[in-house]
Amino acid sequence: MAAVSLRQGDLVWGKLGRYPPWPGKIVNPPKDLKKPIGKKSFFVKFFGTEDHAWIKVEQLKPYHAHKEEMIKANKGKRFQQAVDAVEEFLKKAKAKELAKELAKEHNSSDEKGKKSEGKAKKQTGEKRRKSSDTSSHSPQKRSRDQSPRKRGRPPKDDKDSLSPQPSSLKKLAMKTVSRFSWPPPSSEDNLGSDSWLIHGHRTLGTEMILKKPSVTYQAITKRLKISEEDSGSTSIQAADSTAINGNIVPTDKKIGFLGLGLMGSGIVSNLLKMGHSVTVWNRTAEKCELFIQEGAHMGRTPAEVVSSCDITFACVADPKAAKDLVLGPSGVLQGIRPGKCYVDMSTVDPETVAELAQVIVSRGGRFLEAPVSGNQQLSNDGRLVILAAGDQGVYEDCMSCFLAMGKTSFFLGEVGNAARMMLILNMVQGSFMATIAEGMTLAQVTGQSQQTLLDILNQGQLANIFLDQKCQNILQGNFKPDFYLKYIQKDLSLAIALGDSVNHPTPMAAAANEVYKRAKALDQSDNDMSAVYRAYIH
Repeated sequence: MAAVSLRQGDLVWGKLGRYPPWPGKIVNPPKDLKKPIGKKSFFVKFFGTEDHAWIKVEQLKPYHAHKEEMIKANKGKRFQQAVDAVEEFLKKAKAKELAKELAKEHNSSDEKGKKSEGKAKKQTGEKRRKSSDTSSHSPQKRSRDQSPRKRGRPPKDDKDSLSPQPSSLKKLAMKTVSRFSWPPPSSEDNLGSDSWLIHGHRTLGTEMILKKPSVTYQAITKRLKISEEDSGSTSIQAADSTAINGNIVPTDKKIGFLGLGLMGSGIVSNLLKMGHSVTVWNRTAEKCELFIQEGAHMGRTPAEVVSSCDITFACVADPKAAKDLVLGPSGVLQGIRPGKCYVDMSTVDPETVAELAQVIVSRGGRFLEAPVSGNQQLSNDGRLVILAAGDQGVYEDCMSCFLAMGKTSFFLGEVGNAARMMLILNMVQGSFMATIAEGMTLAQVTGQSQQTLLDILNQGQLANIFLDQKCQNILQGNFKPDFYLKYIQKDLSLAIALGDSVNHPTPMAAAANEVYKRAKALDQSDNDMSAVYRAYIH
């Protein structure tokens, strides 16, 4: 797209990565959100979605000048809904302009009324002077005119003649209020920190007030799903997998994927389904065969995969496996060349991810960490949540892949932030699972029905899919892995270490960690995390 002259408030078509242009509005970013370094860019809030991003100026086009061209090129339902949202916004903006014009008319009419008033007073004064001159020739009239009266109090007749006519402003204002009736604002009316132009209206007596609400940073954070901590961690939530025309346009870049475990298998399957060109590698080559049948290529080593692909993803078990994959014989580092992109989706500690980023970048490569929140079922369904940090350009290049494998993704800023956030999430999840198991066993030993406990929980504030699924595992004694117990225990240990590194207590996580360690001692490592229940009954 050619560079154009744009400014705050303009409606535009914005292009992110390799996706079709989407209608949006240039808005103010949240107060403390840092602007990307490099080429000039604008913060755009897209219509019809909860999406927003910094877009380079050369990736923007004026909305009206290219409207017909874009509508012809895109026919998706979500796209049409976005265009409809733009048109609704324009109608409201036009209504505001009309209201301003009417207000000007009111002021003009009021000025005319005042001028008429002044003219009427002048004419009345002249009449009074003529009457006075005439009365000087009539003794009787003169005596009446000179009768005593209070100073400053005009005669009744004079008072009536001097009373101004009702102001036209009042009449026009009442007409305006009755003529216009805007619907209450919807959630889509709020596009960024400058809000929509017309938020709502109310009447006070004869006045119409168009009110632009004050916007707090917290409100912006909630609306745009953007947050920036004191540490400089910035989060930008990307589109969900239905945001672009209800379909995913696969990147033309060659994709590599290393590690076909519980999570990796589902991810690769969805990448292939959405039309990506994928080359796979796994430590046990037999796991690659199914994906080769689905259209994937097979690499003999991690180095070979990286050297033959533009972007290579990796998803392995733990920090040691992540380091071995990069630094080991025929590892990732040997295939890295300038411009090659490496995306580590493993859940590891911030120190490990920082070390990997450093060695990749030292070879001219580009690095992104992107651990995923979810389980095997969510991976298979393409509903993972991706937490990314590092090279934002790589994040944008990976967007079609993230849309294929997940329901949403977040960009969290500098390398290490995604690892920290992921460990915190899994710390909460692991501690919650241990509490569920503790409650279920306490119900059993006190003579209460575990099924009834679950029924009650499902009717209360704690009701959620995770709780129901894990309780069903316990009730059925079925601990087929959806999220390995050994991995949640690993994440709890890493989260506790993260807390120690900043001198922050994590007593709940520490207690839960001990229960998982006992479950591992009972040979539950390769079962689902819900098998922690067995630590309480043995």
